[in-house]
Amino acid sequence: MSVLLAVAGCNKTQTGGAIEAGGSASAPTPAVVQAACPPITLRDGTASYRTYAKGGNDDPTKVVYQASLADTTRQCVQSEDSLKVTVVAQGRVVAGPAGGPGKLTMPIRVAATDGEKTLYSELTQYPVEVPPGSTNAQFVFTKADVTLPAGAGADAKIFIGFDEGPYQTQ
Repeated sequence: MSVLLAVAGCNKTQTGGAIEAGGSASAPTPAVVQAACPPITLRDGTASYRTYAKGGNDDPTKVVYQASLADTTRQCVQSEDSLKVTVVAQGRVVAGPAGGPGKLTMPIRVAATDGEKTLYSELTQYPVEVPPGSTNAQFVFTKADVTLPAGAGADAKIFIGFDEGPYQTQ
């Protein structure tokens, strides 16, 4: 009988939402909200990137590296004053006829718009390495600090792609 009373004592219902172990509940954790998360789009002409050997622009035999972005995803966390978005894109780099194993830095831009208004735009110089003994590599680009105002409308969209210039923007 005493065992049953001890087990029944472990099933105490807590009320008020506070932890009763001497502490109190802190501010609520921001909610992950996929339904309100703006979609990600690859704009035409920005899903691929090529580098050429010196003087070989547009010559297919002088391609050093060719890269492409494919699958994308995002995760949003809503707070009172902002929507923080983590943007992720999967990509691949292939060495061209003039390339081989080595390092490559690619310009990847993440931008967010709400209709015609630009909410966010940042260019990242993203390094990728084709390992020795290989002619290709896969990569995962992650931009974790995309912050949009809490009032971003239903027309908000996020764009990701290679951006070869000009680089004067943020």
